[in-house]
Amino acid sequence: MKKTSADRGNRRSGPGAARGTGGPGGAADSRSGGDSGAKTTKRPRKKLSEYGRQLQEKQRIKRMYGMREKQFYNFFKRGVRMEGAPGENLLSLLERRIDNVLYRLKMSVNRSQARQVIVHGHVRVNGRVVQAPSFSVSPGDIISLRPQVESKEAFLAQVIDKRLKLSIRVPEWLQLDVDERMGRVLRVPERADVQIPVEEHLIVELYSK
Repeated sequence: MKKTSADRGNRRSGPGAARGTGGPGGAADSRSGGDSGAKTTKRPRKKLSEYGRQLQEKQRIKRMYGMREKQFYNFFKRGVRMEGAPGENLLSLLERRIDNVLYRLKMSVNRSQARQVIVHGHVRVNGRVVQAPSFSVSPGDIISLRPQVESKEAFLAQVIDKRLKLSIRVPEWLQLDVDERMGRVLRVPERADVQIPVEEHLIVELYSK
């Protein structure tokens, strides 16, 4: 009997054809291993080397205080020349930067904003305008805003007063006068005053190589 075109079409779409079109037991199954629900094995994370830990900690603290490498290293060298532990000296110097002091006194939302306020000449130390964010304060210094800033009500409301009203604790080495928008440095900050988690010994080890 002569086969019609319909018979030939049925043969192509029969069980044998499924093997070539990704059906059960077909080529697609063989390529995927026959088990589409198999989980991919994750490679274990490579343990960070000691150098990697040191570098990571240095980068974290450097970014936190918004400093470049050369400037950060210069602060470290200053800490080495001082009496006491180099790592603790470094943290004390970082805390005494005027941009950090302004932030600690709740007169800016963050250190980045503090730097902008300082660079624009809005901050005074002992009555003199300071425009260098890296300026280091000393015990007895008084930090205040320029008289011209007092007239900028929108700036005071959005930047200064908004944060001053928050119940954030000011460090014990600083004194804040909320009404006068003024701060005073009572003493040099110590290691215990640095509340952020820091492993400063890693930074010392890194720079000592």
